[in-house]
Amino acid sequence: MPTQNEMTARAAWLLILAASAILMITMGARLTTGLFLSPINTSTGLGVASISFAMAIGQFVWGAAQPVFGAVADKWGSAKVIILGAVMLAAGMALTPFVSSQWGLMLTMGVLTAAGAGAGSFSILIGATAQRLPAARRPFAAGFINAGGSFGQFVFAPLMQAIINSAGWIAAMLTMAATTLLTIPLAWPLRKGAGLAKPDPAIAAPPKPLDAPGIGLGAQIKIALRDRSYLCLHAGFFTCGFHIAFLVTHLPGEVGLCGLPAGVSANALALIGLFNIAGSLTAGALSTRYRMKSLLALMYASRAVIVIAFLLAPKTAMTFYLFAGALGFTWLATVPPTAGLVGKLFGMRYLSTLFGLTLLSHQVGGFFGAWLGGLSFVAYGDFTWMWYADIVLALAAALINLPIREAHVVRAPALAVKA
Repeated sequence: MPTQNEMTARAAWLLILAASAILMITMGARLTTGLFLSPINTSTGLGVASISFAMAIGQFVWGAAQPVFGAVADKWGSAKVIILGAVMLAAGMALTPFVSSQWGLMLTMGVLTAAGAGAGSFSILIGATAQRLPAARRPFAAGFINAGGSFGQFVFAPLMQAIINSAGWIAAMLTMAATTLLTIPLAWPLRKGAGLAKPDPAIAAPPKPLDAPGIGLGAQIKIALRDRSYLCLHAGFFTCGFHIAFLVTHLPGEVGLCGLPAGVSANALALIGLFNIAGSLTAGALSTRYRMKSLLALMYASRAVIVIAFLLAPKTAMTFYLFAGALGFTWLATVPPTAGLVGKLFGMRYLSTLFGLTLLSHQVGGFFGAWLGGLSFVAYGDFTWMWYADIVLALAAALINLPIREAHVVRAPALAVKA
């Protein structure tokens, strides 16, 4: 008969795997939207700038929804939020083929789809698991869950492109809509009282009095917004969102400008997801051994170097693949250390909400990355100035993470299940 410790470890793994699988689907839906830009433009004739703006609205709404859904999850439980999000995400994607105006796309892709994906994204999933795990396990869990989102990009980017090529973009969109409903049964282990009990007071104890018993959500948010370290996290994450949204939305366009087939962009997005699995797991593991602010600074600086190398290289399919692999290692690997720092600064009680607010900053950057990319293409016929802006912002993000207040790391063993 398994011991109590073994049962607890298995319940922890079930929780982490369920959260990872949910993020695989919701991020698979979010991070393949750029593949639909050209087909939707061909079908509707709305123009790249108009469709980019609708997708930019989606970037913002995805971020804005997370602190709202995070607050709801903190009060009523994550499972209910995830189920609601699944319905919204599926409805938004299923309705998109039936609209032909910019306002219609703003409603379906910009609001319904984005808000639904936000309800099943990082802040809710990482918050739900972090509240039930010891502090030493949280960075690993965040990295593992984050890797699920990257795996979704790896799986769904080539799959959606293959369906677009063979059956059209409408069939691909409807297939993705149906797939998102799989997150409903996956939410079962995340319901309140499932598997793992709430951590004992020693585990749940906050690192300092800011998260003291009785403090309300509003008061905690006010405290956080006056904290310089928290604001530095927001500024760095803004740049991350700008970078990711620009590439997700416009990498297929850059591939087209270089005279390469659409399959190259799908393969490049898949490679980004594949390499970010390793990057996310590495970031989660390193966050238990090194200061997370240093990891973030290193990742942001490396992006500037990678983009410079890409701009100097000949634009072949292999260049795009090498760029995708190098960039993919840091793609969403910023999430585990960012969430970990929020937990370190303010405790676990309102992690879903506070980390959701940092994701809102991420998606404000995402709005500008997606929208300005479309405007740049219309104005100049390429994305050169967007690449330059990306380099400058990446370097700024690296510098702004250095002043963050973070104590030395207390090292701990990894989560494991005994045989």
